[in-house]
Amino acid sequence: MSKTPVFRNLRWLSRMAALHAVLSLVVFAVAGRVADDAHAASLDALEGVVRITAHVPHDARTASSLGTERQGTGVLIDDSGLILTIGYLILEAIEIEVQGAAPEPVPARLVAYDHETGFGLVRAEHSLDLTPIALGESAAVQPMQPLMVVSNVSELDAAGVYVVDRRDFAGYWEYLLEDAIFTAPPHAEFGGAALINEDGRLVGIGSLLVNDAAFRGRPIPGNMFVPIDQLKPIMGDLLSRGRRADPGRPWLGVSLEEQHGRVFVTRVSPEGPAANAGIAPDDVILGIDGVEVHGLIEFYRALWGRGEAGVEVPLDVLQGMEVRRVAIKSGDRYRYLRLNPTF
Repeated sequence: MSKTPVFRNLRWLSRMAALHAVLSLVVFAVAGRVADDAHAASLDALEGVVRITAHVPHDARTASSLGTERQGTGVLIDDSGLILTIGYLILEAIEIEVQGAAPEPVPARLVAYDHETGFGLVRAEHSLDLTPIALGESAAVQPMQPLMVVSNVSELDAAGVYVVDRRDFAGYWEYLLEDAIFTAPPHAEFGGAALINEDGRLVGIGSLLVNDAAFRGRPIPGNMFVPIDQLKPIMGDLLSRGRRADPGRPWLGVSLEEQHGRVFVTRVSPEGPAANAGIAPDDVILGIDGVEVHGLIEFYRALWGRGEAGVEVPLDVLQGMEVRRVAIKSGDRYRYLRLNPTF
């Protein structure tokens, strides 16, 4: 058998690895110059970036996974003390403080949480005497565009980044974000961090540190940001109801992992719908009601397409060596979490 195709494949892989390395170096090298090139308006926006500290009771549903003492960044978005952040920082919190330039923190209260986007809103109970940051248009953000990330955790920190991708993102916690913004190089204090454009406007809120920010799975570390445009249609509901007015999506209470197009259960929420139906870690979800699913995105869309929270979901599950049909009465995540009673 000729070895020529093998050698050709090896040469191709070598070239791709070299190209990837060069692109990585370019992204990391030029991003450091972005803050220097940004307009003065971007630097003025630093004032509205505040620190958020949240205290969560030990018996909260999310205490074991997210901790009871959480700290991250928030962004002042109006003159009444309304602050936008990433929701996991303030989820189930019983005490919240925000701090800007003043030496003493200001108490704040939880206003809203939206699981579909991941956004959270809090309101400072006293004036912060800071200039709010105007909302921009995240739809205009394109790959290779220079932006600035601003956080305020241990200190106020601003760094230049580049957008390296726009794509849908599926999280293990029954979460699907469409058209997420991915940036590089990575910013360490990403939770709730402000993504600001050259006009000094807010275009995203920091959510995660990822190792595949660019090139569809290439191992370039960076951050994932929730696009600000996804806040605008639901802002009225969040302010008036604490959550969006749409009917809740079916929720199973599982943590999932995708491998080679298969969906594996890694954890089940205690007393959640999946646990009550007998789903366990290491089970493999093959499909819903006889229709196969391949990957997290496909599974979530099929699950949520069944109807509203409370609908029965017939999962096709591989448990050990046996494929079983497991009927799960889905739940409402907001009812499961220990949130503000208005939720």
